[in-house]
Amino acid sequence: MDATTLFDPALDTAGLFDLTRPAKDSRIVVAMSGGVDSSVVAALAASTGAEVIGITLQLYDYGAATGRKGACCAGDDISDARAVSDRLGIAHYVFDHESAFREDVVEQFADDYLAGRTPVPCIRCNMGPKFTDLLRMAKELGADCLATGHYVRRITGPAGPELHRAIDPARDQSYFLYATTEEQLDYIRYPLGGLPKTVVRELAEQAGLRNAAKPDSQDICFVPDGDYAKIVRSLRPEGGKPGAIVHAQTGEELGRHKGVIHYTVGQRRGLEIGGLPEPLYVVGLDAEKAEVHVGPKIMLAVHAAQIIETNRIGPLPDTPLTAKVRSLSKPVPITLEGPLGGGAATTIRFEQPEFGVAPGQAAVIYAGERVVGGGWIDGTG
Repeated sequence: MDATTLFDPALDTAGLFDLTRPAKDSRIVVAMSGGVDSSVVAALAASTGAEVIGITLQLYDYGAATGRKGACCAGDDISDARAVSDRLGIAHYVFDHESAFREDVVEQFADDYLAGRTPVPCIRCNMGPKFTDLLRMAKELGADCLATGHYVRRITGPAGPELHRAIDPARDQSYFLYATTEEQLDYIRYPLGGLPKTVVRELAEQAGLRNAAKPDSQDICFVPDGDYAKIVRSLRPEGGKPGAIVHAQTGEELGRHKGVIHYTVGQRRGLEIGGLPEPLYVVGLDAEKAEVHVGPKIMLAVHAAQIIETNRIGPLPDTPLTAKVRSLSKPVPITLEGPLGGGAATTIRFEQPEFGVAPGQAAVIYAGERVVGGGWIDGTG
């Protein structure tokens, strides 16, 4: 089929990819997960008239363990990516990255939970298999750029490409991409960042893509049923070691638990320690002692957080900064105390006490809509 006629000519598809050469002389590699977003990116790329190559990384197939396929880059998703590529008339390749994904992402996920931390494996995946490996492949194929279906915007600023939040706040994925390096950002394109999801689905229907109505993935790809503890226990059986639920202020044992892997900082439900005068929350985990520390909500209030392995995208601005410490939280005003970037450790201080700041999660720093950088939360104060 002639993919250049898929969309309304008024839609500047070439402009979405910021190509420096005429489209007919360009090559675009598209990271295809099998979902509707990356499929639309492939269709948009093909409609420019450029040569398009779709690449799918087979990261994990959880079907053998659960009877279900994963939510990304496994089983049925690969089939969908291949069908979309056939529909668009573009080349499509699948590369087996299960071994690297297991080592870099899944094993780290289990270790973090076992250490009482709250991991964010999607960031680890973006830092490793998805960007590092895909970018290398794209360059080896002589591509002008690598395009993905992430909802963020790449905007050229005075100092070069900048990473900005998506137009659609409900779809914004900038939290998961703070570790993108300046070199990567120079090469990667995010054509969906300026579009609402409703328009993306309309474009999928216009292009006749079979996955146009495919539901969005809601879970971590290798935990499709949402049972994180089961995954951790299968990899690290010691994580199911029972222990005490201890009041963080009094030291009193209030109950017993079946393993720290079942709890995260800020959790209230599932403690099974009723009959107390006030609600208690998980305020800390001591994996070595197999203790879950609980306390009143005020104990979750944090004034500062130490972040490590920091990354900075572009120069630090003079304007006020904000930070997100969870993917679904709103950015809150902060100040930086120390350098940011190059892997350095630094401290962020909250203007107002912030609740539920958990070691293992990421703190992502913004200047307005622009992503300045961020790091992993290593401790709080």
